[in-house]
Amino acid sequence: MATIDFGGTIEEVVTSDEFTLQRARDVLEKETVAVLGYGVQGPGQALNMRDNGVAVIVGQRKGTASWDKAVTDGFVPGKTLFAIEEAAKKATVIQYLLSDAGQVAMWPKIKACLDEGDALYFSHGFGIVYRDQTGIDPPKNVDVILAAPKGSGTTVRSNFLDGSGINSSFAIHQDYTGRARERTIALGIAIGSGYLFPTTFEKEVHSDLTGERGVLMGCLAGVMEAQYAVLRKNGHSPSEAFNETVEELTQSLIRLVAQNGMDWMYANCSTTAQRGALDWAPRFRDAVAPVFEQLYESVITGEETRRTLECNSAPDYRQRLDAELKVIHNSEMWRAGAAVRALRPENRCK
Repeated sequence: MATIDFGGTIEEVVTSDEFTLQRARDVLEKETVAVLGYGVQGPGQALNMRDNGVAVIVGQRKGTASWDKAVTDGFVPGKTLFAIEEAAKKATVIQYLLSDAGQVAMWPKIKACLDEGDALYFSHGFGIVYRDQTGIDPPKNVDVILAAPKGSGTTVRSNFLDGSGINSSFAIHQDYTGRARERTIALGIAIGSGYLFPTTFEKEVHSDLTGERGVLMGCLAGVMEAQYAVLRKNGHSPSEAFNETVEELTQSLIRLVAQNGMDWMYANCSTTAQRGALDWAPRFRDAVAPVFEQLYESVITGEETRRTLECNSAPDYRQRLDAELKVIHNSEMWRAGAAVRALRPENRCK
């Protein structure tokens, strides 16, 4: 492992320089990896492992759009594509990538498919950490491991294809074979991680649930909506409000932040923007800090888990979700966004 100074704290990370792809192939040479669930994370991880020379099969419910997608991606029914339980029985590593609610529903059947020495792999600590609610309590004679890409499944694949990789965390919950660590790192490298940093199942799920409800999606969407509404209320056109709220952020500024950091962004904007940002950032920080405290508390107490499982397991889940998403899709802000995106030069040429 390499040691890196992260803002004054020394941490250890694993890159393909220390743990090469060839070493990962050697570790996984006798393994059959079953990717259960070809929805969000499944495609990217499965395709990257296949391209990296790992023996991969996919488990997915027949007759679904995800089954059809797996076929389109080159997985062959009866050879590399199977029903979920059948794939699990054939594997030595079960990558449990169904939705959290789906994992709960399928767990009794998947548990019966685990043989001594198998590895049960997660990309999220949800099922294990909140096992009092999920019922996912693995047998003692298997490895229980985690590699969690810090991005969407789409990005896992696109970053792999452009050669950049994606950062991932890894953790060991149970090491029965004595090989859990090298199995985990090998799988992390094989799925296309740019680098891997150690964590625990608990810390992964606590940070992940907080992040996606906070800055990554929930907070971001809420803040955008608030600023857009204020601009519209004060007479700004939809196109102007959207450009100043979303387009400039996503098409210019956030890319510079990604490349160079927010400190660089502060030092390289106009003096007017610089002064305003320095003055207002503390006010926004102090305004939202109590909300983040409430959010984190809701995560660690399991309330967010309860809400997730309750909503996502309801028989009318899909209808309710579609209704909620339709409200966002049909809002003026995101209809304006569709028009703005269509005007980008690269889209006008299509």
